[in-house]
Amino acid sequence: QVQLVESGGGLVQPGGSLRLSCATSGSSFSIDSMGWYRRAPGKERELVAAIINGGTTNYADSVKGRFSISRIFNTVYLQMNNLNAEDTAVYYCYLWIAATKREYWGVGTQVTVSS
Repeated sequence: QVQLVESGGGLVQPGGSLRLSCATSGSSFSIDSMGWYRRAPGKERELVAAIINGGTTNYADSVKGRFSISRIFNTVYLQMNNLNAEDTAVYYCYLWIAATKREYWGVGTQVTVSS
C-alpha cells in the first residue's frame, strides 16, 4: 500500500521560511511525478509545485521565485521562502504513477503565516 507522510508545516511569521517534506513508501512502480497542492480557506485547491521524472519542475505563478521543489529518491521537498499570509493553507503532497494510472495523496499539513 502506497503511503505518503508529510511533515514540516507550522506557524511562521511573514517573510519567514518553512520546508515541507513528503516521504513515500509502498510503491512497486517508479513514481512519475510528485508535488504539492494547497487549499486555502474558501478557495479552490491549487497546484503549488510539481517535479516530474527527469527533473522538470512546474510552479504556480504566485510562488515562483520563492518556493523550490526537489526530490531525493521517493521523498519530495518544498522549500518555501519569503512566506506571506496568502500562503496560509493546508498543503497536500501527491504522487502519480503512470504505470497504474493512479495518484495518491497525503493527509495534508497546515501552514499558517501570521504575525
